[in-house]
Amino acid sequence: MKVYDYIIVFKSPDYALVDLISRLMLMFSIATLGYSLSYTISNHGFKDFNRYNYLFIVLIIGMLGWWVYCYYRQKKGHMPFYRFGLLLATIGWGVMSGPGIITILYFLGVILEKQVKFPQEVAFDNSGILINSLPKKSYSWSQIANVVLKDGLLTIDFKNNKLIQKAIESQSSAKEELEFNEFCRSKLNA
Repeated sequence: MKVYDYIIVFKSPDYALVDLISRLMLMFSIATLGYSLSYTISNHGFKDFNRYNYLFIVLIIGMLGWWVYCYYRQKKGHMPFYRFGLLLATIGWGVMSGPGIITILYFLGVILEKQVKFPQEVAFDNSGILINSLPKKSYSWSQIANVVLKDGLLTIDFKNNKLIQKAIESQSSAKEELEFNEFCRSKLNA
């Protein structure tokens, strides 16, 4: 594992839209699996109740339980991750309709939710700058014109006129900012 001289975490954006989409996906799955169960019961009664119907009941209860868990996590100020509920929904769709487009979309939701909510970090060392995103971006010091951390705002100015300017997660002291800026200046002048 590589050790970096400085790691700066950008301020997290509001993930309300991502959470809303995850909740809508869960609601759609719960409604669809519930409809499938009610259709079986209303047309055939409990005599044709098979293992898939029991699986649907378990999946619906699991999705509802995970949704409630995420709701209380969010109320306590923590970031909710709906991916376990979405995984249960993926299993339900896979059993109900096979590996179709909806199953694949739900599986992509499981994979991408964590990546979307992963805090964006920028690491600085002697060789350059690494931005932890999807995909990771690495820049050598020769590609950078200037780097400044001031008043909770990180600015990276590239020689190709690209500019990254974002607020950072935690406030740093004037001494820490000066230390970081000196480190960057020494790498840029080397």
